[in-house]
Amino acid sequence: MNAAAWLHVFLILGTLNLAAAIFLNGTAQRRTFIVLALLESAALFMTGVATFLTGIATLQPLWQFPLLGEMQLRLMPFSALFLMVTAVVFAASLPFAAHDSTQYARSASRRLFLALYQLLYLSMVMVFSAADVLSFLLSWEIMSLLVYGLVVFEHSRPASQRAAYLTLALSELGSMAAIIGLLLFAALTGHLDFAGMRAGSGTLGAGARWMIFLLTFYGFGVKAGIVPVNLWLPDAHAAAPRSVSPVLSGATLNLGIYAIMLVNMELLPTNQSAFGLVALITGSVSALIGILYATTQSDMKRALAHSSIENMGIVIAAFGASLVFASLNHPVLAGMALIVALYHMLNHSVYKTLLFIGAGAVDAGTGTHNMNRLGGLIRCMPWTTLFFLGGIMAICALPPFNGFVSEWLTLQTMLRAAELASVTVKVGFALSGALLALTAGLAITCFVMLFAMSFLGMARSQAASQSGEAPHAARIPMAALAILCLALGVLPTYVIPALDEVTAPLVHAHAVDSLVPAFFGANAAHPHALPTNFIRQFHAIGAQVGQTLLPGRGLVVLHPGGARNPVIFAMSTGYTLLVLTVLFLIVYAVFRGLTGDRQLRRRSVWAGGVRHFSPRTTYTATGFSAPVRVLFHTILRPIVSDDATEIVGEYFRTAIRRETTEFHIVDRLTLRPVTHTVLWIAARLRRMHRGRVNTYAAYVLASLLVVLGVGLWPG
Repeated sequence: MNAAAWLHVFLILGTLNLAAAIFLNGTAQRRTFIVLALLESAALFMTGVATFLTGIATLQPLWQFPLLGEMQLRLMPFSALFLMVTAVVFAASLPFAAHDSTQYARSASRRLFLALYQLLYLSMVMVFSAADVLSFLLSWEIMSLLVYGLVVFEHSRPASQRAAYLTLALSELGSMAAIIGLLLFAALTGHLDFAGMRAGSGTLGAGARWMIFLLTFYGFGVKAGIVPVNLWLPDAHAAAPRSVSPVLSGATLNLGIYAIMLVNMELLPTNQSAFGLVALITGSVSALIGILYATTQSDMKRALAHSSIENMGIVIAAFGASLVFASLNHPVLAGMALIVALYHMLNHSVYKTLLFIGAGAVDAGTGTHNMNRLGGLIRCMPWTTLFFLGGIMAICALPPFNGFVSEWLTLQTMLRAAELASVTVKVGFALSGALLALTAGLAITCFVMLFAMSFLGMARSQAASQSGEAPHAARIPMAALAILCLALGVLPTYVIPALDEVTAPLVHAHAVDSLVPAFFGANAAHPHALPTNFIRQFHAIGAQVGQTLLPGRGLVVLHPGGARNPVIFAMSTGYTLLVLTVLFLIVYAVFRGLTGDRQLRRRSVWAGGVRHFSPRTTYTATGFSAPVRVLFHTILRPIVSDDATEIVGEYFRTAIRRETTEFHIVDRLTLRPVTHTVLWIAARLRRMHRGRVNTYAAYVLASLLVVLGVGLWPG
């Protein structure tokens, strides 16, 4: 079957699943919904695979409109990648959503919830498959309204209402900016279809290019969660139903990334490095601010939401680097940077879906996602803890998991700015690299806190101590995603060539030979590979291990240099896993040999004379993140609303209570000044409403005389 046939199968199964969500009820509804969800996700994944295998774009006509033309769907390797990622995210999230829908007592609520979930799935696929401005914007608006409906679904809570309205308002504001940019682009090229816009993009001047770039970059950037248009994201995740968050972070954020890359790389190739520098700095700042606020959160879902801002910032930074390299005639480096951006987008979707499903399982088992009230969940939820730990190691960029590969390659790609001539560009790359390095360090602090305060130590509430294991609808997807995190980390030499097929048409160069040398194959099979003598030297240290077991180029990611410095950077997570496994077996064998048949004896822990530990004496998430708050107080600047100290005997301080209100730095620097200015103007205008009727009549008469005077003025 070709890609179009698989897409038809997906649409048919999606329609059937929507009908099952609406018309069925009870156990039959959940089981049918899960089975059809897995089948439609498999069909969508095969749509992407079929598109990859052909490597050519496929057009599918939809409807013909009298004035606007024909709406079409388009399948190509670039959009196919996003379709495959979306299929994986929904395949993992839909079973948990179906199981979690039982929390709603009314059958109508369950039906509406699953129907909205399924409609969001269909609308996202339509966005990724749109071939013209009309179908793209129509699908985008439907998707935005469905996101609002899911965020506000538990509308009885004021927090859900506020978060949903903020999400809708910022989403529509960004959509308006993006619509203006796209329509300006279409008007200047004379085409509404993407192929015609791409063909006519060469006639656009510098001013029009800047206008289109800024409008679409920050307009679609609202959905991607980049600074300064990301205020909706933490509130939306915290307020949305727990089974919606995996899709919000793992799939919908990719819509913004896709739209930004579609317009500013495929349809309108950049010819100025300044565009890339804007994206590079914006992404780096977004990453740092996102992880900084994530580290200071005590709410698990809010921390993960801020972390999504961090990861999207890394993707945008790598995309900006690609734009810079492309504009300065370094297509191979541009391809490397774009591969890194897509690789990190893929990795984020996998491990963030895993972590949000885990957070939802914790919420379902304990009734809270406040880390200050959790702790000790490893005893009650061992399997959930194990799979969650896999996601934590991935998001912390620890080898051999997938987060390490993409973040390591991001930093290495930033260092390739040394090959550029512009000093300004080099300074921008250096600043971005420093921000991303600081981000990586804070990420480890953040997720050590998140895992330790939630799953380790003592339970700090009765609900945490009495929680049960997550249901199979959560555990099985978490296990599959954890294995996928490991596979994407151990086998980057198989992922990079696949991504190269996506990026090569966009940057007009293949970067795979500059990242994955053919250590497994002969030079004849790979004419652009490294010299034979060079490969022989790497064979001497084991680069050919696995050649008889695995196909492909090898297991080493390597960027070659010149004669004086033949290797710029190199790493292999596959061999790292092998070495770690051998070391673990050696340590285990030595440990067993030394201990022999000794019995394990348990004794009470001595703690300075305290007989039993109390949950009140243990660290909380708030206490753990206190040093970060102190160090970055200039950025965070919380407002202290209550500061009280309890003292016994005049000298002994027993307790300190301090309540603070945090205002996000973006809110403090953008929205709040605008709000205060509008309120100040409104307060001044309000004084006009307190006068007498005669005064108002005088205003009207004076205005009429001015108009008449201007109209009758000679000449």
